[in-house]
Amino acid sequence: MKDVPKIFGSMIFGDAVMSKRLPRYTYKKLKLAAELRAHLDIDIADIVANAMKDWAVEKGATHFAHWFQPMTGVTARKHDSFIAFKDNEKIIMEFSGQELIKGEPDASSLPSGGLRATFEARGYTAWDPTSHAFIKDHVLCIPTAFYSYSGEALDKKTPLLRSIEAINKQALRVLKLFGNTDAETVAATVGAEQEYFLVDKELFKKRKDLIFCNRTLFGVSPPKGQQLEDHYFGTIGPRVIDFMNDLNEELWKLGVPAKTEHNEVAPAQHELAVSFVRANTATDHNQIVMEVMQSVADKKGLTCLLHEKPFAGINGSGKHNNWSISTNTGVNLLEPGDSPYENAQFLLFLCAVVKAVDEYQDLLRVCVASAGNDHRLGASEAPPAIISVFLGDELTGVLEALESGEIYPGVKNKEMELGVGVISNLPRDTTDRNRTSPFAFTGNKFEFRMVGSKSSIADCNTVLNTIVAEELGKFADILEKSKNFKKQLHDLIVENIKNHKKIIFNGNSYSHEWEKEAKKRGLLNLKTTAQALPYLIKKKNIKLFLKHNVYTETEIKSRYDVAMRNYCTVVDIEAKTMLSMSKKEIIPSVIDYQKELVKIATMKKFLGKNLDSYLESEITEEVCSLSRKLLVNTKNLEEVINTKKISDLAKRAIHYQGAVLDAMHDLRTVVDKLEAILPDKLWPYPTYSDLLFSV
Repeated sequence: MKDVPKIFGSMIFGDAVMSKRLPRYTYKKLKLAAELRAHLDIDIADIVANAMKDWAVEKGATHFAHWFQPMTGVTARKHDSFIAFKDNEKIIMEFSGQELIKGEPDASSLPSGGLRATFEARGYTAWDPTSHAFIKDHVLCIPTAFYSYSGEALDKKTPLLRSIEAINKQALRVLKLFGNTDAETVAATVGAEQEYFLVDKELFKKRKDLIFCNRTLFGVSPPKGQQLEDHYFGTIGPRVIDFMNDLNEELWKLGVPAKTEHNEVAPAQHELAVSFVRANTATDHNQIVMEVMQSVADKKGLTCLLHEKPFAGINGSGKHNNWSISTNTGVNLLEPGDSPYENAQFLLFLCAVVKAVDEYQDLLRVCVASAGNDHRLGASEAPPAIISVFLGDELTGVLEALESGEIYPGVKNKEMELGVGVISNLPRDTTDRNRTSPFAFTGNKFEFRMVGSKSSIADCNTVLNTIVAEELGKFADILEKSKNFKKQLHDLIVENIKNHKKIIFNGNSYSHEWEKEAKKRGLLNLKTTAQALPYLIKKKNIKLFLKHNVYTETEIKSRYDVAMRNYCTVVDIEAKTMLSMSKKEIIPSVIDYQKELVKIATMKKFLGKNLDSYLESEITEEVCSLSRKLLVNTKNLEEVINTKKISDLAKRAIHYQGAVLDAMHDLRTVVDKLEAILPDKLWPYPTYSDLLFSV
């Protein structure tokens, strides 16, 4: 049994290490910088760098790397050793403040969305003191921002940090109106739940679609999938338990508070949940979780699939982003509270979130848009593409009572001004959970369930922080000018309930009735990434990000370009992988089976008229009919993936979303029918039955 308290955080340069190794003044300055309340000068950085290097070397580190999060959605780093030559012979271990603060990786091959030409290769990394450095694979990893020679953000971390500053600024304005002068900072806090699949590595290596696309492009559902509902929370198998034990240990060493693990609904699917931390740290943690999952799985003879829909016909994988906002004094601003003061404050923050989700539905859909997530949204256990807010019956009833000026039945106190007494005794869980809702209030936080399992949570939290900051700022503008704060507050809450209640829906978001109702309410239904992405560059959204200094207009447009190109590239890779599998594996297997059938029928005919070849003839006829369709559909896919003539990026994405995906569906349909007929010994790659039940 591992001593968890002893190993937890043992590989991070965290508070405990810094307080011991840094001078008191330096430690205080670094803490202020971590809370976005101070900047660090080079003298402080030199002291921190030296202490960091000594600690890392003692832990066995030989190199350091600026660890950053480019627009690829994964992390990047370049390793440099600590060694330096002295007197041309002696080697010493050196690490300066300048090396800590700033690095210069080659940025030419990382996506920029047109921010710079390929020959303009300079990119810089800048130390992010809000996140702890950590040691992984004998490398001291220093979390950094990543930006271009001309200063534009080339990463996902920088906009997130800017959005954190935006919500901090606007939330403090609101808190001061309620007389709260204790809070010095307000931060978004996040707890991410990561779903994933585990398959046998040797089987994985036998499928080109898993290797190149991380999902199966063909495959017949096995007789038993998730119908019996026996995998969810079921007994965890020995190989998976062994994987989870090592995963937890590695994550705990890196200071990642891995908390909950269990089997998910689909066979071979599992989940890991991490405790709440500040949004920027949570983003780092989630990237570390995905990296460590894959490396630990590889060592165990497994492969970890993080794709949103690796197998058709069973649940896909999401990443539930549990989001709240808290003060540095430990107050959760989305906790209903036990007093009239807390009630009123809670209601205002709640209204800000509801209004933000209603007015910026498009951005919330955009921030989870990807080719992989398009296969998941609206499918089993995944919310639909329509954004809505679930509040539960109790809280919805309170808001309706406020709107109508009536007394909510569950409240004894009849005074309605400021919501006094309205929810003074509201328990955290006042209603059943709604797993179909994209954005559900769950007691003291919102669970954003649309995020894809492979995506960085930086994007969705950047959007959430920014849109809520916008509404809090508008509320503060009104309330700061008011001569009667109590009346204005009451009127403001009621007005926003009336104006934005259309986004609230507590029913079954999977139902066709809801889709019709949502259309009546004027809610967006952007079912595909190609439809959603153009909303990112709408004037109102550009204006929003500029106002709060989260993105420049150039940065927004670059992200649109990167996302569009990524979508087209992903679908193109999948289509070409399908073609390769069809031509080189499936068609030869079908021909071999036809040869066998003909050979048997011919042999029976040769041996005598009493030997009936009806069975072979029937199967041969069916296989021949399907093989003709196989050839036609293969050629059709080959034709539609030729997009050289489509120069406009948006039109190209629509083409991939329409013609290419349709052709892929047609090819898959006929191949899956053939898989159901051909014997296992002739099928060229492992089946769903093999993959889902091998671990």
